[in-house]
Amino acid sequence: LKNIMLHTLLVLLVAACSPGNAGPWPDTVPEGTTLEARFPAPAGFVRVSAPENSFAHYLRTLPLKAAGAPVLYYDGSTKDTPNVYAAVVDQPISARDLQQCADAVMRLRGEYLFTQQRFADIHFNFLSDGKPRYFTDYAKGDHSYKRFRSYMDWVFAFANTRSLHAELKPMKWEGIAPGDVLIQTGNPYGHAVTVVDVVYNPETEERRYMLAQSYMPAQETQILRNPASSDGSVWYSCTTDDGTVNTPEWRFKTSDLPRFTKLSTREYAH
Repeated sequence: LKNIMLHTLLVLLVAACSPGNAGPWPDTVPEGTTLEARFPAPAGFVRVSAPENSFAHYLRTLPLKAAGAPVLYYDGSTKDTPNVYAAVVDQPISARDLQQCADAVMRLRGEYLFTQQRFADIHFNFLSDGKPRYFTDYAKGDHSYKRFRSYMDWVFAFANTRSLHAELKPMKWEGIAPGDVLIQTGNPYGHAVTVVDVVYNPETEERRYMLAQSYMPAQETQILRNPASSDGSVWYSCTTDDGTVNTPEWRFKTSDLPRFTKLSTREYAH
């Protein structure tokens, strides 16, 4: 009876997150070298559309390390918690304790804009005064990738979840899209993860999503497992009976969902 009622409700909601249990989960494709190739959409689901130059497309085509590769900390040691993550983004980090949670969110955003050569759009707020620091000011005409990485490390040293949260725009949970952020500003610590992909069921309009994070100490960006799944799936249901979103290392609320304010709708999937 519960499933029948759920199906009826989902049909009435357009592109909405909805109550119910997630599943069934698809198998991964170990030889897949990108996020979309490694992790197919669950049976009955399709990925939301993503124009080629969109932020969503960039996230969906993130390169992944070989299946089974461990997450590396900034000092080269390994994160010995394979139950937390299902894959590692092939995106080297510096040898300093800098790229933590909010930093990984900014890194993905910055990398996307850099690939699009939208140098003037690369900017992030500092915690000290809440004002943005622009890549073009830092670069002084040097738009090389080496200079960009140096700029990002500079940002990481002076920004955190609180400064990032301040420059994001709250979004409705029902409209969750790739590029959105789950973020909390704690005392003394908060946490942030990136929504890197979204799928939906064409018949029911149910949505599911995938998350990526870094953590403390600084470490490579990783694709999170869903702790609620029985087989370690990467797909999260929009289900939440009490408004919570449980990830392997943090608990968010559905109200913790913003996105970058300077984005046009063409950058997001629909």
